[in-house]
Amino acid sequence: MMAALLLRRDKKSTAAHLKSDLNRTDNSSGVRQLQELLDSVLNPEKPPADTEALDWCKCLIAGEEGFEEFCKTVRSYDNATLCGLVWTANFVAYRCRTCGISPCMSLCAECFNNGDHTGHDFNMFRSQAGGACDCGDSNVMRETGFCRRHRLRTGENVPSVPRDLLLMSEMVLPRFIICIIQYLRDGYTEPDTSAERDLQKVLQQLEPQITFLEELTKMGGAMRTVLTKILTNQQTFKDLSMGQEENVFAKKNYENYLSALKNSGLVSVEEKAQTGAAEPTRGSETGALGLLGAAAPSSSESNKEEDQDGQSIGQRKRVKLSSSTKDPSIMDSLKHKCFLEELLFWTIKYEFPQKMVTFLLNMLPDQDYKITFTKTFVQHYAFIMKTLMKSQESDTMSNRIVHISVQLFSNEDLARHVTEECQLLDIMVTVLLYMMESCLIKSELQDEENSRHVVVNCSEALLKNNTYWPLVSDFINILSHQSVAKKFLEDHSLLMLWMSFVSFFQGMNLNKRELSEHVEFESQTYYAAFAAELEACAQPMWGLLTHCKVKETQEYTKTVVRYCLETLQIWFDAIGFVDELAPNQVTFHLPLHRYYAMFLSKAVKCQGLDLESLLPDQEMLMRIMVHPLQIQASLSEIHSNMWVRNGLQIKGQAMTYVQSHFCNSMIDPDIFLLQVCASRLDPDYFISSVFERFKVVDLLTMASVHQNTALDGEQERPMLEGALTFLVILSSLRIHLGMADDEILRAEMVSQLCMNDRTHSSLLDLIPENPNPKSGIVPGSCSFEEMLSAVADFKAPVFELGGSMQQGMYTPKAEVWEKEFDPIMVILRTVYRRDVQSAMDRYSAFLKQSGMHTTGNPWPPYKERTPLHPCYKGLDRLLHCKTLHIVIFTLLYKIWLDHSNMSEHVLCMVLYLIELGLDNQVEEDKGDEEPCIEEHCHDSWFPGTNLLSNLHHVINYVRVRVPETAPEVKREREPPASTSAEASNFGQNVREAQVFSLVAERRRKFQEIINRSSTEASQAVRPKSSSTRWVPPGTPPQLVTEILEIHESMLSLLIKLHQKLSAKQNSLSATWLEDMDANPNRHAHGDGITAIERILTKAATRSHQSKRSIQEICGKVFPPVAPKKNSPTAKKTMDKEERRLRARERQQKLLAEFASRQKSFMETAMDVESPDTEAAMDLGASEVKESEVLYDCVICGQSGPSTEDRPTGLVVLLQASSVLGHRCKSDEAKKLPTTDEERIYPADTCGAAHDVRLALMQSFFKDSSCLQSVSIGWDGGVYVQTCGHTLHIDCHKSYMESLRNDQVMQGFSVDKGEFTCPLCRQFANSVLPCRPGRSTEVVSWHMPSNKKTSVLVKEVEDLQEQLGFFPTESNLSKEMELVIKDIKNTTQRKYMDYGKNPGSPDNDFLFMYSVARTNLELELVHRGGNLCSGGASGAAKRSCLNQLFHVLAMHMRLYSIDSAYNPWTRLTQVALSRDNCLDDERPEVPMLFRDCPSLLIIFVLTMPQPLRKEHFICLVRMLYNLQYTQALAALSAKFSPEERQAWSTSGTLKKNAFNAEKSYEALLSHVITELSKVKTVYDVNTDEPSMLSSSVWSPQSIEYSLQQFCLPYLRLSCLLQHHLYGDNLSGCPEEEEFSGLAGCLGLLDPAPQPSNPMYSASCLDWTVSAFDLMSQWCSEVTGLADTQAEKSMTLLVQDLQWASPHLLHLPDNYNTIFQYYHKKACTACKKVPKDPALCLVCGTFVCLKGLCCKQHGICECVWHSQHCGAATGIFLLINASVIIIIRGHRFCLWGSVYLDAHGEEDRDLRRGKPLFLCVERYRVLEQQWVSHTFDHINKRWGPHYNGL
Repeated sequence: MMAALLLRRDKKSTAAHLKSDLNRTDNSSGVRQLQELLDSVLNPEKPPADTEALDWCKCLIAGEEGFEEFCKTVRSYDNATLCGLVWTANFVAYRCRTCGISPCMSLCAECFNNGDHTGHDFNMFRSQAGGACDCGDSNVMRETGFCRRHRLRTGENVPSVPRDLLLMSEMVLPRFIICIIQYLRDGYTEPDTSAERDLQKVLQQLEPQITFLEELTKMGGAMRTVLTKILTNQQTFKDLSMGQEENVFAKKNYENYLSALKNSGLVSVEEKAQTGAAEPTRGSETGALGLLGAAAPSSSESNKEEDQDGQSIGQRKRVKLSSSTKDPSIMDSLKHKCFLEELLFWTIKYEFPQKMVTFLLNMLPDQDYKITFTKTFVQHYAFIMKTLMKSQESDTMSNRIVHISVQLFSNEDLARHVTEECQLLDIMVTVLLYMMESCLIKSELQDEENSRHVVVNCSEALLKNNTYWPLVSDFINILSHQSVAKKFLEDHSLLMLWMSFVSFFQGMNLNKRELSEHVEFESQTYYAAFAAELEACAQPMWGLLTHCKVKETQEYTKTVVRYCLETLQIWFDAIGFVDELAPNQVTFHLPLHRYYAMFLSKAVKCQGLDLESLLPDQEMLMRIMVHPLQIQASLSEIHSNMWVRNGLQIKGQAMTYVQSHFCNSMIDPDIFLLQVCASRLDPDYFISSVFERFKVVDLLTMASVHQNTALDGEQERPMLEGALTFLVILSSLRIHLGMADDEILRAEMVSQLCMNDRTHSSLLDLIPENPNPKSGIVPGSCSFEEMLSAVADFKAPVFELGGSMQQGMYTPKAEVWEKEFDPIMVILRTVYRRDVQSAMDRYSAFLKQSGMHTTGNPWPPYKERTPLHPCYKGLDRLLHCKTLHIVIFTLLYKIWLDHSNMSEHVLCMVLYLIELGLDNQVEEDKGDEEPCIEEHCHDSWFPGTNLLSNLHHVINYVRVRVPETAPEVKREREPPASTSAEASNFGQNVREAQVFSLVAERRRKFQEIINRSSTEASQAVRPKSSSTRWVPPGTPPQLVTEILEIHESMLSLLIKLHQKLSAKQNSLSATWLEDMDANPNRHAHGDGITAIERILTKAATRSHQSKRSIQEICGKVFPPVAPKKNSPTAKKTMDKEERRLRARERQQKLLAEFASRQKSFMETAMDVESPDTEAAMDLGASEVKESEVLYDCVICGQSGPSTEDRPTGLVVLLQASSVLGHRCKSDEAKKLPTTDEERIYPADTCGAAHDVRLALMQSFFKDSSCLQSVSIGWDGGVYVQTCGHTLHIDCHKSYMESLRNDQVMQGFSVDKGEFTCPLCRQFANSVLPCRPGRSTEVVSWHMPSNKKTSVLVKEVEDLQEQLGFFPTESNLSKEMELVIKDIKNTTQRKYMDYGKNPGSPDNDFLFMYSVARTNLELELVHRGGNLCSGGASGAAKRSCLNQLFHVLAMHMRLYSIDSAYNPWTRLTQVALSRDNCLDDERPEVPMLFRDCPSLLIIFVLTMPQPLRKEHFICLVRMLYNLQYTQALAALSAKFSPEERQAWSTSGTLKKNAFNAEKSYEALLSHVITELSKVKTVYDVNTDEPSMLSSSVWSPQSIEYSLQQFCLPYLRLSCLLQHHLYGDNLSGCPEEEEFSGLAGCLGLLDPAPQPSNPMYSASCLDWTVSAFDLMSQWCSEVTGLADTQAEKSMTLLVQDLQWASPHLLHLPDNYNTIFQYYHKKACTACKKVPKDPALCLVCGTFVCLKGLCCKQHGICECVWHSQHCGAATGIFLLINASVIIIIRGHRFCLWGSVYLDAHGEEDRDLRRGKPLFLCVERYRVLEQQWVSHTFDHINKRWGPHYNGL
């Protein structure tokens, strides 16, 4: 009842009334009234879209003041010290590594810009998942980085909130929130119900309500406190949640909620209590699935999963987990005690709607809320992840989850708190296990049938789509806190759980080698597998390792290592592995091995633990080594193409395994583990295992022929190279064996720089992150930047002539090449094999350049290693074991005898191993020598294990097993040598001949280790035949044993190889060792010869015995013939050498010829602008020489004249241009506005001024006359340029036809007539016909004549009277008409129609002569705006103006000028009187208003061609008179009235002097007098004080002003003369430009006296009385009606000087542009564009690709480019920092003019580093714009289809 009354009153007064009621001490009636009102207002049965309720709430909360006012008031009590601004995806934020404590720290732009981060390591980034600003939160960032607002701790002095302000809020909001919750309960339906499920719709309806909540959170701390109270108050929730008894709706609603809870597998606690007692047995079978609440396995859902996996696995994997989880109830009980908990529950159910997430995060600055919310989040964690797994939109959901969790878990105190209170770690690990269990399959590794191991299935969506990512990222995040990580490491049951989780990834994604046919379907699952191991196993591992750095943490490491070994043992048992690997399979994923390896490494390096204490027994080590070794062998197999049938993906795996982001978590730990095994196992065993695993055992025989059962012939060499390279890496890599972090960083950096020059960012990317994090400076380690400057030089970004822009690059310093280049490290780190070659090429280039090694190809240099850590000393025993020495001996022998499949690389690696052995001696323990030496099957090869002593040991006979067909067999069958002594010797030899079998050796050693206890077994050596045991059945058993005579030692073989390599006998004299001592450093760089010399020297210095042997061997004069068998090959090699030399000579010859051709072509053709090369392509100049101009056709190659029938044409590009129109008066470029105050005014441009002028004229004068008085084409004029090549027009047509049929995608459109010049490939779109002509007559046209001016004037007049002749119809004239059509089509109609009646001949006439004007003006601009530099300009070199003039002239002869209106007569004759014009007709344009250059061009083009030079000069002279008079008139208008009076009087006196007509004073005074006849002419200016009236006009300033006024006319005339007659332009200093040009045009005598100052008046040449003519011209102006006079005065004072065109002036720092424009709203559609862009010519802000601003189907950028640049647009894309060029229908990415501190672009602002303007690049861009060369220089064009 009461409520009904209240509802009727207006909301404001009700609110006020209620508020006063509630403020009384006895407020019960107020409370009752309010509750009743709310019951009716907030009725959840009303549809939520009804906003009435919302308006009521707003009013009630605000009381009597309006809601806006209320917001302001509440804000004033804001006591928050944190910023907490929440943003969503794509927001631009900042991250400063210098200020951040947590790596996830981020700041909003405002806080960042208000803080001081100068010199910090920060970057800008686009948020992917959303985030929140951490400013003010000292847990996440250092206080020095806070912004001004949050540094002051403003909260402390905020007044406390008056009680009544928020009273209503406290009463109303709980009801409002429960209302929202009820809507959510009501709207939710389960995914599997048949009802139409549309959660989005429910959310859309609730949008206003949730937005309102969001608004409340933004009111600041006071309101947040109230909300926190409400959200966390358990009593309120209890009272409101169930709904009152009588309310049916609320009841139903609550039921819906409970069922939703149940369906989520989350039982409320009460129910649990009832069921728990009844089923005590359930715990045993409840695996992780049960733990997460999917009630017992009988439910249909889990049954489905079971069926897929097969019952046994399902059962097993569950049992495995149930025992280890601590408290099942943590996972599956969920009771909501407050609003916050239920709100989060629905947020999850509705899959994290953005608005809800933002609301929940906006509340975080409130500390109490933060803690409660974090606990609630953890409580729901398992449920969140379950929802995520089922979600369809897992990507979006992942982002939203991380958006929340990263805010909570980045704070160490909070993370520790929930770890302790809510068992966060247990929850996370259990959930991870649960997640992975959903996709396990049986492992097929090793024993496929009986394997009990399960692995994750990489093709499941969970792994493919990285659905586990949010969970893993949270886990890594909390492990970064030391307190949490310690808790994890102390909890043994958790560690065990974690290890079982890691073992799911052990052996996943198994590859089986395809042996018969190519695999049908290449699965791409490998990427998912690598990502999973990196993210789910390696990252947490690195996280844990960071906390195991000091002695105190030893215990943790021991525990982890122990569990690793246990889990590995379980794994070996599960897959049934004993000691032999199953063949032809490999997995790259061994995370357990890698955990073990990395914790071992840390233990020894940082914690001072003894390695022995952490290692298992020998047998276990043997097992551990097998799988990592298999990976190394498989890498070799993959590169030897043995896996080619498995498709490209297997190569992909091999590359990813070593790639920079993975290598430190994959290959590095593997190699380290193998090094540990090698240092602890018997070296002979290890070496034989390696060769056996690489399948090259059969190759290691002395015999020249062998059978290899495992490999094809062409695979043997790469596999052998692989095995040897692996051994070298194994024995020389020190990354985990004693290198300091700085040294590692340095080695990584050097190896990357040696492969290629690198940009700073790619280098950062290529250097592995762990163990050296690049972000933040690790205490005690060298920073990335310092190290970089120590090893590399910076090459600044250059601009190459071809137009490709280089970035700033780092290149290795010379001493790095000399001392630090390490080919082994390079081989380890190369993803592509070509990079190794690239590094070697760069190394040899350096050696050549520095003169260290100039002949032949150098070998990889040998690098000394850092000493081993004492724990790993055993590794050196590898180099000192007999097995390796036998292999080395065998290989040296085979290489010397040229056996098949040996290579330079094999020799290189063998020598490397010898040298490593010499450098790393083992201290021999004498006591250890076993007594039973003779019984070992190979110990008779070498007496001991020391390499140094074995080097000079001579081996005489070797017994080998060879096929019967081998050459050795036949040789040995002959009776031995005849002397009896030798014969008796022979039997003895047979007895001591050596036999050697690697395989037998490995088995024997293995046995020996296994049966250490029973000595008999170790003595019982297997029979010799064991070598044949390995031959599989089916190969022909025709092996026979033969004995070879050898008589060599390793030293003698080395010396023989030295001879072989240097290709001369006795290459080492007996005394060379003595010579060597003098120069020890000679050997650092060089080829194989140097390497052998280095080894021999080392051997000699370290042992006298070796020294003696060497001298002995060198002393023996070798027999001139090598071993018998060798002779044919030796001959072969000699021939080969000779042939090679000849081939090389031939090649050199060819190359030289080619180079000279290319050079001559370059000189004539290429390079668009090269002012230096003066190739006289200028047709005018060359015409003088021959009688007729000959042209070469670049298509058919014929040379000949251009004829009427078969015309030749120039390849030209026609393009519309507005460059001239964008010129301004000032030489300063306009500034790009970066604040709201700055503007750009376009009215002062040349184009605008000319438009205004023409429009003014057209309003007063006759249209046809106007259209001949000015030029157009400042905007949208047609510019013609050529590459200078000519072709027959018929050839061109067939060329176009062939292009049209060519289906290849070209960057141009053939239908539009576009093509590339067949010779130089320059872009073109038309052909300009060349006029057939002789040069003989031209000479006579050039002759100067001595006719009087008056005669010439008459002749010109007669010529003009001649009627235009219509050319006879010929191919040439047709082509000319076609070109005219092309020219007209080049630009838009609006740039051609300026007349009153469109399409009239006058219009056409204007357009045609303006084309000539545009081209002349542009050439002037390209020459720098004047002609001082003379003729040598790149533009002139290939100008086509001559041809263009002829085409235009031919076209313009069709229009004849009516003689009555012919301007020539008005120029040269004083008319008697002109009263013949009728009154209604508008007058003609007065001569003083006409544009002289335009008139000159009109005359030249309309007179018969070719024009004689004397007539041309006559035209120039007559027009100069007019130009000069205009100058005087314009000048007089600038005077003040007094000055005018003075000059007028002083000049009148001079009128009678003899040369008055050439005296500027007399003429000036005459003009002033004439123009003053009508008052209005000069009065116009008196209102505004004249600009220059302050200064007095001196004769000098007047002269200067007149010259400046006439200069543009003279420049143009001179240029025209240069093109028509080929006159050279002589250069001159700028101050003498006027006299220079006047002389050139013949207006002056060529030799002016230097003493006299130059007077512009002396160039005048009047044919009739100057004063009469001037009076006539002035009278045309004064005769105008008064109204027109003031307007017309502005026509008189025209300014002809324009500065050269510029692009806008850009700010230095890109951030200035970005911050202003990236949020700026578009002027057209008023929205913030997705891709904003800026026009760099005029500063217009446009939407790139924006559909909002489309006009006529054309997007805004293209539209703007047509209007601003006549289809050329230059746009800066704000969000990408790059520039795009639009040219007509094509566009290209030009690059960026903003580079970072390292000279790199940052396209799309991905790195977000500060960018600065690169002035050189911007200059190049401007240069290309002005010279119209975008089309030629930029290569990658594509069509834009009007979509930009």
